[in-house]
Amino acid sequence: MDFLQKITIPEWTLENGTIIKNVNIFYQTFGLPIGSAPIVLVNHTLTGNSNVLEWWGNIVGENKAIDIKKFSIIAFNIPGNGYEENPTYFSNYTDFRAIDVAVLFWEALHRLSIDNLFAVIGGSLGGGIAWEMAVLNPEAIRNLIPIASDYRSSDWVLANALIQDKLLSHSRKPLEDARMHAMLLYRTPLSLKYKFQRQHIDGNDQFQVESWLKKHGEKLKNRFSLPAYKLMNQLLKTIDITHNRADFVTVAKNIKSDIHIVCINTDGLFTQEDNLEIFELLKPHKANTYYNEIKSIHGHDAFLIESDKLSQILIPIFTFY
Repeated sequence: MDFLQKITIPEWTLENGTIIKNVNIFYQTFGLPIGSAPIVLVNHTLTGNSNVLEWWGNIVGENKAIDIKKFSIIAFNIPGNGYEENPTYFSNYTDFRAIDVAVLFWEALHRLSIDNLFAVIGGSLGGGIAWEMAVLNPEAIRNLIPIASDYRSSDWVLANALIQDKLLSHSRKPLEDARMHAMLLYRTPLSLKYKFQRQHIDGNDQFQVESWLKKHGEKLKNRFSLPAYKLMNQLLKTIDITHNRADFVTVAKNIKSDIHIVCINTDGLFTQEDNLEIFELLKPHKANTYYNEIKSIHGHDAFLIESDKLSQILIPIFTFY
């Protein structure tokens, strides 16, 4: 992983007061050199990483919605996600909140002499961290783009994060079982019906949908780690820009960014109803708040699947000259 760059933060103080010394934060850059073009920060997903051209290459790349010929792209790895040589993990994962990652990302940006960003964009967990970053530094981001996310984790997210944690802590095959459960949160019944049509594996009594789930579990086990998954799941459930602050409108209306909420009409994790509600709450107090919707049968994962539809939303935001 010699393409990874590293910043060492001497002291990272978590919201609960825990102090972590000499934290290494690894990152990658794409596109034009830092300092020569508008800067876009891409926050990765729960099992993602800084290599955004790999997992989001239909959105970020040459002549894509986020064009690497026009922008400087930076993506940090959340410390503890394991995307580094000789990775460091945190056993005290319950000490962490999403805001702690947002604090660390800003510290890393300042050490790179980056004080302003053209955009902060992220899907799911990455979008929640983007919300937290905007509240911490309300004048520094021109465009805040949380996708398939929300300003706080709902009761549904909290409930499923608890089940995920139980699977990760008690299952005989924790990564595989937690991933199979998660895949059902990321898709919809109609998406699976469209994809599989109750077909069997040739010469086998097993259904294709069962094989698909098992392969996803096995694939994650081979590229991810148990402590990383526990930490990321903890971060997902602790998204909340109102935590120890005021109500949503009071907090969010101070963000100077143009806020582009992007939701998926069938998202079962961060729902259309919740996203529309926060838009309607905020719009009267903050005119530069915008609501965008991807119509898809595929649920939460549509922000990874429906590249053309997402691009149509993003291209006007990233067309600035």
